[in-house]
Amino acid sequence: MIVPISLLAELLQALPQLRAQIYFKSSMTALSHAMEDLVLAGSDDEPLVIASFQRERFYRQEAHRYRRIASRSSQVYVLAAPETDFKNASEYHETVAFAPDDGLSKEWHLVVLGQNYSTCLICQEKIVPIDNQDDRGPLLMDQARRFEGIWTFDREVSSKAAALLLDRIVNYRPELAEKIDRARTTYKLKTPKKTRKSAASKATKPDISRGKNSKIPNPKLSDAFTERLVTYLQAGQHKLLKAYAAIAAQERKERLVNLITTAMRQSLNPQEIVEVAVQELGTALSASRCLIYRCKATDVAVKIDREFLAPGASSMLDQTWLLQENQIWSDAVGRQERVYIQDTAQHPLIVNTQFLEKTVKNWQIVSWLMVPVLYQGRVLGMVEMHQCRAVLPWEEDEIALVEAIATQLGAALIQAETYAHLEELNQQLEALDRTRSNLIAITGHELRTPLSTIQVCLESLNSEPDMPPELRQIMLETALGDADRMRKLVQDFLTLSHLESGRVQWNVESLTLQECVDLALSSVRSRTVDRQLPEIIAEVSAELPLVQADGEWLVEVLSKLLDNACKFTTPQGSVTVRAKCNGSQMVEVLVADTGRGIEANSLKVVFDRFYQEEGALRRSAGGTGLGLAICKQIVAGWGGKIWVDSAGKDRGSEFHFTIPTV
Repeated sequence: MIVPISLLAELLQALPQLRAQIYFKSSMTALSHAMEDLVLAGSDDEPLVIASFQRERFYRQEAHRYRRIASRSSQVYVLAAPETDFKNASEYHETVAFAPDDGLSKEWHLVVLGQNYSTCLICQEKIVPIDNQDDRGPLLMDQARRFEGIWTFDREVSSKAAALLLDRIVNYRPELAEKIDRARTTYKLKTPKKTRKSAASKATKPDISRGKNSKIPNPKLSDAFTERLVTYLQAGQHKLLKAYAAIAAQERKERLVNLITTAMRQSLNPQEIVEVAVQELGTALSASRCLIYRCKATDVAVKIDREFLAPGASSMLDQTWLLQENQIWSDAVGRQERVYIQDTAQHPLIVNTQFLEKTVKNWQIVSWLMVPVLYQGRVLGMVEMHQCRAVLPWEEDEIALVEAIATQLGAALIQAETYAHLEELNQQLEALDRTRSNLIAITGHELRTPLSTIQVCLESLNSEPDMPPELRQIMLETALGDADRMRKLVQDFLTLSHLESGRVQWNVESLTLQECVDLALSSVRSRTVDRQLPEIIAEVSAELPLVQADGEWLVEVLSKLLDNACKFTTPQGSVTVRAKCNGSQMVEVLVADTGRGIEANSLKVVFDRFYQEEGALRRSAGGTGLGLAICKQIVAGWGGKIWVDSAGKDRGSEFHFTIPTV
């Protein structure tokens, strides 16, 4: 029959004058070995030895010693919860396999009764609650396990413990009743009922855990020596525990720092780095809430986008966190060091500041830690730790861990920021290189070709004074046409340069869009009298609101878009101009054509300087590749946007741009 109550509880109930003490496993191991050695080295015949182990594996570590003890006495009993081959047997000594859910499974006992001496160790393992042990680092070593119990030389206590243990043995092995009765008789052990009555009648005896009334020779000397031994062992164990805690804290710190470093090396994305840090740090410090956000010393507010949240705490994700009104944040940024408020309910700054008092109440902040993320004196962000359930103070080494992570985060964010700037710079360099190549190609084609034509014409006119008037006229017109082409090229260069440098003076006025479209159409038709244009359809309502822009530049944008549309559309195709209000105090203008269209991978670069889809030297139509870049700068100048859509090659294109209304 399983006995759920522990032996220690039975012993303390029977002998209420006893007081249990706390022992570490290392101390108990030393005491039990000393008791076993007392049996092995003693001259007493047939001592009663009862050992109870929590598990079979613990017994296996001491099995050889108990076989030697069994050679000195037939009254040796070993109890353990079986795991593999441990069972009831009488091979070397009496082994007793008790059920794993018996109260003995949480205890460790050793009782020795001889004719001239007695000693007992009755202990129950003390399970430390998770909140009180360092569960955030490696588990404490086995030697740091704690037990609560009694260790004494007192004959009465040892006899009582032996009687209770023998009752347990008979419960599991009834066939040993006769042998156990002989042991009771030999060592004068009373039955449980009589023992309880006897114990109750002696409740006024002094504390026997100190070894008084012991019947062994010179008890005071033995007690004093053993107490010194136990005190020494306990003190050593406390030092070991402190060392374990320090090692665990250092290990946690190094693990988290290494984790952040690894995240930094694996990803140069600041968001990913912050996400790893906030989750690991919140878990390591058992915080109710951990926030890490990017900010500068001048920021007024920030939106929370990264958070660790423990069960029961309210989320702050996507909340706007006011900074300048938060004196705690200002102090941390101003001093560039941590600010830790252990109990917000008692802190005078919070109690006397309405904003902070309301913030603490709204988000249930009981303890508040802020550590700025810095790099060379520059504020990059903030680490905030909140406790929301109870005042659970963070230790100094835990706060130091947060500071170490904040320092590592500062380096990681700067590295990610530097990498982003480097990527942007590389893209700019690539764009400049493409611009240089296109500029060389454009210059070689658009300048050299007309110059060569002009030179040939002038040389011909100069060398052949008798040239027929008709041919002379053709030569002059050709030279003038190429000169005008070069002038337009230079003009486009200067126009784009002025727009990009911001040196353009905008003459903004209220305009009728229909009138501007008509002017642009007239300009296009006047420049292309020598070739047939596609059909041009203008669908611009006179009911549209007035637009607010520089009229000259608006006509320039319309002219260039219409000129491009006509250039890349066959005479059999069509070009359409439409306009509509888009609901955001803007008029959206559309210039669509049925021409050659634009490939999907080119839609984002058509507005780049010198871009030409066919290449500068292979294009079938003239131009410098500056027209759309100029349009982009002009539209941006009045606060609009410009973009292009195309279904693909030979499927036409649609250019859109917006103009603010009056």
